[in-house]
Amino acid sequence: MNRPPPADPVRRRFLRGLLTGTLALGTLGGATVAQAYRFGVTRHTRPLSGLKNPVRVVFLTDLHYGLYIAAGSVREWVKATNALHPNLILLGGDQLDSRMDAPPGPLLRELQRLRAPLGVYGVWGNHDYGSFGLYGGRQYGPARPDWPAKREELRQAFASHGVTILRNQGVAVRGDLHVGGIDDLWHGQPSVKAALQGAGSRATLLVSHNPDILPDLPPGIGLTLSGHTHGGQVRFPLIGAPVVPSEYGQRYAMGWVQGAHAAPAYVSRGLGVSGIPMRNLCQPEITLLDLTPAGDGLPSTSSP
Repeated sequence: MNRPPPADPVRRRFLRGLLTGTLALGTLGGATVAQAYRFGVTRHTRPLSGLKNPVRVVFLTDLHYGLYIAAGSVREWVKATNALHPNLILLGGDQLDSRMDAPPGPLLRELQRLRAPLGVYGVWGNHDYGSFGLYGGRQYGPARPDWPAKREELRQAFASHGVTILRNQGVAVRGDLHVGGIDDLWHGQPSVKAALQGAGSRATLLVSHNPDILPDLPPGIGLTLSGHTHGGQVRFPLIGAPVVPSEYGQRYAMGWVQGAHAAPAYVSRGLGVSGIPMRNLCQPEITLLDLTPAGDGLPSTSSP
């Protein structure tokens, strides 16, 4: 089911769009840089079919540690996350964004501070694969033939610091809740079926870094969480984001969307930056989800 970048990669169009946006924002100077590092918490209350008891989930995605993001930013995100007292923490991919000749100790030590009784789980994203060495780039150096071994080394390093990476795997974190995570759509071999195997009648949360998986979802998924798009990262009044790194344009840019079979999904704006260290009208976000049993009479709500 993997979907590699097209001949004219969406990523390149994304970066060109960001460059165009940067030139247009030239008069704002440091304001757009400052916006890249000022994050907020978006709060949502939603019913989840199959859930028997409420669960509080915090979703963090697109940390992009390495090129423009250092441990200090991650420390603040972790502190804010723990202050929300989540039951479960999920990471949506692109944790890494630089060559990883050795496990990133400063990042891992900060992530180890995350606290959630049901655990901390994550998936890989396309920039993680650059960090493994699958492909080269200015922050990655040349591609390396042993990238699968590097991926496994980093998986183990994350695990030893309390973060379980799910690559086409699922886990019953509670008697009524199954969390599945799939491989990256562009560079991995994603399998939703494998991620949801054994879910049974439990409520299901699916984590996919890239929201472009949404039109291909099978029926019965309770909620899908994605990142990748950064909300476009640079947005303008009235027109929104000039470029979104998605085959579907603005359709899955950010916020609440629908996949196949009317499956609900949330696409986070993420926390880090890519291409350029700037954002405009697109605040980095920690996503707080208070999920409730379906039919409890509580309305779905959202608030910044």
